[in-house]
Amino acid sequence: METEKIGIREFRENLAGYLEGGKPLAITRHGETLGLFIPAQKRSRKAQIEAMRAAARELDAMIAASGSSEDELMREYKEIQRASREKKRIARQLDARENPRA
Repeated sequence: METEKIGIREFRENLAGYLEGGKPLAITRHGETLGLFIPAQKRSRKAQIEAMRAAARELDAMIAASGSSEDELMREYKEIQRASREKKRIARQLDARENPRA
């Protein structure tokens, strides 16, 4: 099963149809893949496995095209998570200062 590529705007506008469609999708913005949608609806075990394999092939291709190793990508992902948590922590602190509870 081939993974279809669609733009994020089209995905958002036709979300209900894609949710029921049962087809794995690569969501893109300006031609760059942002993520993969793998439907969780009831299908045969064989179809589910094939959908997962198609998504894995797409992910492998994206990793190969990036020129990065999986370890490098994991380090980058963990740094993004850390930065996101820090940003949220700072926002909560600022909010608490600006809106003290009585």
